[in-house]
Amino acid sequence: MQIRQGGLDDARVHALLQTHLAAAQAESPPESCHALDVSGLKVPEVRFWSVWESETLLAVGAWKRLPDIHGGSHGEIKSMHTASAARGRGVGGALLSHLIDDARAHGITRLSLETGSMAYFHPAHALYTRHGFAECGPFGDYVLDPNSVFMTRELGGA
Repeated sequence: MQIRQGGLDDARVHALLQTHLAAAQAESPPESCHALDVSGLKVPEVRFWSVWESETLLAVGAWKRLPDIHGGSHGEIKSMHTASAARGRGVGGALLSHLIDDARAHGITRLSLETGSMAYFHPAHALYTRHGFAECGPFGDYVLDPNSVFMTRELGGA
């Protein structure tokens, strides 16, 4: 398994991101769906990663630097998705660990995320909990929403 930075110009990455968006949109009402499309991931504040086994795409994920309004560096996990054939193999955990380490190396001291509250998202909740994330209130531009679960984790210094 190899974790590579980038890949947003690869058709296989586009397809997996479309699968991610379609699932998020199928499970959440439009006003509660906050998944980013390719253009939303191609902004300077986002660091995007893809996970490969030879030429097979296993997963994608990113973190985004949030506006620094509280004196600390805050980031948000975005677009985490593991291909269905790769689930249960530790791919998502390896990618999440990589995102945490990369964010910490770039001065992020807190990582947060928003995900759905429906049963479809329960495996994601378990993954984030295993990696030290705890439920919290809305952050950034989010508002309290029964269709969302907000989680956060302190990273400490680099």
